[in-house]
Amino acid sequence: MAGKIYSLIIIGGGPAGMTAGIYAGRQRMKTLLLTKDFGGQMTKKAVPIENYPGFEKISALDLISRMKNHLKKGEIEIKEGEEVVSIKKENEVFEVKTKKGNTYFSHAIIVATGADPRKLKIPGEEEFLGKGVSYCVLCDAPLFKEKEVAVIGGGESGFEAAVALSNWAKKVYILEFAKEVKASQKIQEEAKRTQKIEIITEAKVKEIKGEKFVKEILFEDLKEKKEKTLKVNGVFVEIGTIPASNFLKNLVEFNQKGEIKVNPKTQETSLPGLFAAGDVTDNLFKQIVIAAGEGAKAALFAYFYLKKKNLL
Repeated sequence: MAGKIYSLIIIGGGPAGMTAGIYAGRQRMKTLLLTKDFGGQMTKKAVPIENYPGFEKISALDLISRMKNHLKKGEIEIKEGEEVVSIKKENEVFEVKTKKGNTYFSHAIIVATGADPRKLKIPGEEEFLGKGVSYCVLCDAPLFKEKEVAVIGGGESGFEAAVALSNWAKKVYILEFAKEVKASQKIQEEAKRTQKIEIITEAKVKEIKGEKFVKEILFEDLKEKKEKTLKVNGVFVEIGTIPASNFLKNLVEFNQKGEIKVNPKTQETSLPGLFAAGDVTDNLFKQIVIAAGEGAKAALFAYFYLKKKNLL
């Protein structure tokens, strides 16, 4: 084995990972935080955050910046742009490999990699990615000024995306597969007030078409049982997320959704020394404040684990 061994490696730069890093620093653990980027699912939050304690209303980018600045004041090492591709454990040491070909070692790990956007898996989705197809309203909404766009998904995130897009686009369609949308009444009322958003339920999206850029969506109207075409310049996919846990392979136990099973008291996984926090876990509520709390809990219990093993 080459290279130094950290007490703890934290994987992920979302609210869970950043909070874990803050707490690890306070415990004076020799800690390394690895992340592709900072913010996690918050970077896709298109409307202001109104349920994080201490802030009646704050933009996602501002909250990310505040968390990141707080994290960087601590005594931990941070490597951004590092995507973890595999982990293995031998004796009491974890080996972490990244996409860049780097290898790091530690006695404990906190996985806080969050979740990735769920894809439609239909023709045209991959072909027009970046050419009208997007999974990030916050990133791409300004590109569709005075254009017509569609949001796929009638849940809370779908409506939030549509409301944010209404500030730029001249028309926004929400396509929902079910008979009724699932978004809260509050965000539905907000969407109605824009006078730009049209909701289409019982719509099964089948294909995204275009030439150099998106031009239309083909969908099946399940009520009328016939195919229809919708002329749009952009398609924003908001149908949920998939936990970013593939790199763990057979190391830990997962539920049917691919989420990491954890002990809710300690954030421990089925593998001793490996903890998990945030949206990558099987917790019921995917909220920023809950992810942050789990990150703090994971760091504290990682400290107790290392201390008990005399590994600090």
